Amino acid sequence: MNKAKTPKYSPEVRERVVRMVQEHRDEYSSPWAAVESIAPKIGCSPHTLHEWVKRHEVDTGLRDGSDS
Repeated sequence: MNKAKTPKYSPEVRERVVRMVQEHRDEYSSPWAAVESIAPKIGCSPHTLHEWVKRHEVDTGLRDGSDS
């Protein structure tokens, strides 16, 4: 059976946690260290949060990449 995956986190939660990473990035030795610290606080993996941060950066023009 192939169920469609429903998002575990609302767009609002994703937006808030990405903003947390951006706001606290300077408190850590690297952007990845910030992601690793913040991800468990909302119950997601660092990889997932890193993907959200990258997507946001592409969407807002902070990072080169496709917006697809």
